Amino acid sequence: MASIAVCPGSFDPITNGHLDIIQRGANVFEKVFVVVLKNSAKNPLFTVEERMELIEKVTASLPNVEIDSYDGLLVDYARSIKANAILRGLRAVSDFEYEMQGTSMNRILDQNIETFFMMTKNQYSFLSSSIVKEVAKYDADISGLVPPEVAIALKKKFK
Repeated sequence: MASIAVCPGSFDPITNGHLDIIQRGANVFEKVFVVVLKNSAKNPLFTVEERMELIEKVTASLPNVEIDSYDGLLVDYARSIKANAILRGLRAVSDFEYEMQGTSMNRILDQNIETFFMMTKNQYSFLSSSIVKEVAKYDADISGLVPPEVAIALKKKFK
């Protein structure tokens, strides 16, 4: 069986922490679909299309990574691409509590899709898209937090 993983998120914007998980996941799974989930509860800075474009740019060197978007249940998306795994990054204990709820529900919806958690590198354990946007809004240096393409896009958004 081919190992196909879905790496879901809002990626508003993609950070070096996200990219770390995607790169490491691409070394483990034959194929990784990075899927931008549309979350009506969030008020995103970037459109879904802009987020997908940024992710495509920063993952261009990873031949087994594909970018997509989806508006619906993650399990339904995973089934539609015949994925057998969901790849999630963990930063702290608070992430685990949130992820455990989602994983438990996904398990009820489809027992054939496993969830794999990957601990982020220590240097990214504090990093979130929200904190990056807050810092970027005040024109502070975010070069170590996001890929250069994302830093440029954030500068444009906040001008």
